[in-house]
Amino acid sequence: MIGSSSSLAFRSLLKSSASRAGLTRPVARLSGLTPAAMAFHAAAVAQERPVVIVVPTDADVETTAADARFFLAALLGLTERDAAETVLACPSLEVDPYRALTPHLAVASARARALSGLATGTARIVVASARALLPRLSDPARLAAISLVIAPGMEIAPHDLGERLAEAGFAPQDPVDEHAAYCVRGGVVDFYPAGEASPVRLEFVGDVVESVRRYDSATQRSQTALDHVAITPQRELLHDPDAPDDPDRRDRSASVADYVRRAGAEVLVFEIDDVADRVRALERQWRDSAEVLLARGRPAPPFEVMATGWSDLSPWLDAAHQVTQLAIDDDRATMHVPATPALEYRGRIGDWAEEIRRIRQRGESVLFVAAASGRADRTIEILKDYDIRARPVGEADDLARAGVLVATGQLSRGFHLPAAGLAVFAESDLFEEDRRTPERRRSATTAFLSDFRDLKIGDLVVHVENGIGRFVGLKRLAIVPGQSPQDFMELRYAGEDKLFVPLERLDLVQKYSGGAAPALDRLGGTTWEKAKTRVKKAMRDMAEELLKLYAARKAVAGHAFSPESHWHQEFGDAFAYDLTVDQQNAINDIARDMEAPTPMDRLLCGDVGYG
Repeated sequence: MIGSSSSLAFRSLLKSSASRAGLTRPVARLSGLTPAAMAFHAAAVAQERPVVIVVPTDADVETTAADARFFLAALLGLTERDAAETVLACPSLEVDPYRALTPHLAVASARARALSGLATGTARIVVASARALLPRLSDPARLAAISLVIAPGMEIAPHDLGERLAEAGFAPQDPVDEHAAYCVRGGVVDFYPAGEASPVRLEFVGDVVESVRRYDSATQRSQTALDHVAITPQRELLHDPDAPDDPDRRDRSASVADYVRRAGAEVLVFEIDDVADRVRALERQWRDSAEVLLARGRPAPPFEVMATGWSDLSPWLDAAHQVTQLAIDDDRATMHVPATPALEYRGRIGDWAEEIRRIRQRGESVLFVAAASGRADRTIEILKDYDIRARPVGEADDLARAGVLVATGQLSRGFHLPAAGLAVFAESDLFEEDRRTPERRRSATTAFLSDFRDLKIGDLVVHVENGIGRFVGLKRLAIVPGQSPQDFMELRYAGEDKLFVPLERLDLVQKYSGGAAPALDRLGGTTWEKAKTRVKKAMRDMAEELLKLYAARKAVAGHAFSPESHWHQEFGDAFAYDLTVDQQNAINDIARDMEAPTPMDRLLCGDVGYG
């Protein structure tokens, strides 16, 4: 992320570009912006007030949030961590509330974090999908009351903090090595927020927080000190205070619009027609699910209790600021700001250099956004061979002399904004291999799923949460009459217990590869949890031995080779074949090891690959 390292001149350039294009203030209807340019517009508006962006799909949520995070960090000079805390994603639950399915913890916590950011006023930008708008929510004031920011020097009793964590949805566990878990041990409080890569440890002196640190859950060793940490609810629905005797009843007294009003946020809706179609489709699906339950004689809360329908969302969205790529063809006034997506050069650096010269001759600025600092440095070296002066944004105080400004960050796609005199290029526009990354990831997923081709009826499998079971076969079940049946993997456990796993959740299951045939676990039993506990202890013991071994190796000096230059990059680019993800990772890892001053500890294995 470039925020904290960018120069004041660069921030001024972005602010003046947004101002010249008229993007610093929201308008009723705006057309012409690409998705990335719309994120730039939202970041410019968010300098003054919070912004909620509504996009059609959950996939749009991820890319738009990343783009907005980059631009807001650049405009305000935020660090990567600050940008991650102020630009939040609010995806859909991905489950039907009438099918008794629990949303994935990572999804539920991301939604709760975004809603908490609106309720507490800490979020600058929240990006929500169309389907994320429907569920009814708990009172924003209650969500804000649970949220808490802990910093060294703060006074709070460890026991009281433990109660706050429990109220926020954390479960007691010792040691804390799973998401949404916490533990209070004397003057130490550990907790593991969902969505974070490592847990947090708070150390107290009496009732005063002395330190806040991240730590490795496997080794219990401290990693990095933090100046603060936010405690937010792990799920968006809280217990209904009007039903103290019913622990399963949830408070659904509010809607997304209530959170937006509390935050005083501007609402930008991107492609309102697509958003409307998806909201109406999900409403029909949920209403059909409720009717099916009632037809079966089972209780089903009314749709209006569980969700907000299109009839209520439509006036709210219609009053919002609407943004589209194409001009809106209606009688209402529409402001048009043309923006065109950057060309895809697919490694043709010479063509890109010629385009840069044409842009600079028109007196416009050029910004290149690399995903990593290494690619940024290499791009600067490559452009030097084409007599183009490229400078990092942290050093480019004299913007007029820099042909290209180079920043690091995540940007999905570049764009040209003529009204602002600004051309932005993303790494994915320039290097073809980055556009193939999603396809390679899908191929890796396909390879993972292909392991099940050898699975035969009667084989043992392991479910992440329920342990060892026996594969019975695939079964097609019609969950909702009138809709297409879904395929499930049927697993048999001890006591003739059955578990049906949707094929889209095969990531939870793998084929058993142990030696002797083990006993089947019982659904809801304790044998699997005890087995996992034993394995965790064994892993911690092994990790301790490895740490001692590698500490000794680190103390031995080795030969550090010089870093790769752009000549290495050009040599690699001349390779006639496309590298796989694993091949590229192996090359990067070996190069990094060779440049380190410690002995290399790596063995590269491969096969010829005939057939």
